[in-house]
Amino acid sequence: MRLHVVHETHYSYSSPVVLSQQLLHLTPRALDWQTCDAYRLSVEPEPGEFGEGRDFFGNRIARLLIAAPHEKLLVRAESTVSVARREQQALALPHAAWEEVRDRVRAPGGDGAAGAALVEAAGFLYESPHIETWRDLASYAAQSFPRGRGALEAALELTRRIYADFKFDKTATSVSTPLREVMGRRRGVCQDFAHLMIGGLRSLGLPARYVSGYLLTEPPHGRPRLVGADASHAWVAVYCGEAAGWVDLDPTNNCVVDDEHVTLGWGRDFGDVTPMHGVILGGGEHELAVHVTVTPLES
Repeated sequence: MRLHVVHETHYSYSSPVVLSQQLLHLTPRALDWQTCDAYRLSVEPEPGEFGEGRDFFGNRIARLLIAAPHEKLLVRAESTVSVARREQQALALPHAAWEEVRDRVRAPGGDGAAGAALVEAAGFLYESPHIETWRDLASYAAQSFPRGRGALEAALELTRRIYADFKFDKTATSVSTPLREVMGRRRGVCQDFAHLMIGGLRSLGLPARYVSGYLLTEPPHGRPRLVGADASHAWVAVYCGEAAGWVDLDPTNNCVVDDEHVTLGWGRDFGDVTPMHGVILGGGEHELAVHVTVTPLES
C-alpha cells in the first residue's frame, strides 16, 4: 500500500522564545517491507542551523536551532511511503518456544549476522526510563506464557489480553504517567499499552522494543478503522528467535502490524523516539496542537 503522511506540530507561546533547539524523529525508516519514496520537512520560523543524521538505533533524525525570537513554531513533515503486507508472512515463519528464545539471548554470541542480531536483541531485555518491571506485571504477562509455548503464540495472546483488559482513554494518562498507575487504572493510550506489553515481555526475559509510527486514517473498504489514527501511534516488536526475528504487534488494536502501519523508528521506550522534543529559552506558557493524517494513494 502506498500512503501519504502529513504530521503537523503547532506551538503557540505566551511570550517570545529567544532560543529553541529541537530533535525530530519524523522521517519514516527504510525497512525490508517499507520504503520512503518522498519526504519534505518545513519549519516556521526558518532554523538558523539544521542537520540530519541517525541515532543510536539507526533511526533517521533531524536537529534544528532557531535563534530568532518567535511566538509560534510550526513543524510540518510530509512523506510518501510504500508499505508491503507482512501479517501472513510473520504468522507462517517458524517460531521457537519462548524459553528457548529467553535462554538464547541471555548469553548472545556467534559469528556473523546471526550473532550480531542476538547481541542487538539482548539490548532490549532491560528496564528503561519509561518501562520498569515488577512482580505483578510479570505475573500478568506469565499467564500467556505456559511452558513450551511458542514465543509468537504467547505474545499474540498477551496482545489480545491487553486489548480486552485495558480501555483506550485519551484523558486517563499523560506522557509522564507511571506504568504502575496504568496497570492499576486499566486504561490509557497506545503509548501506555506498548510500554505495558514491553514491560511484561522483558520481565519474562524476552527482548521487546517500542515502535513509533502512524496508522492509516481511513482504511480500505472492508477493513475496520484502527484505534489511534489521526495521531502518532505506538506498538511493540518482540524478538521471536533467530528464524523469525522481530515481529510487530499492536496491543491497542489486537493485531499483527501490517500495511496500515507506517514505521518511523524504534527504541527502548517512548523517550528514545519522541517525534519532537527539545529545549527552549523563554516562551512562558504554551499551547500545543498536533495533527496527523495518513491517506492511501494510487499504486
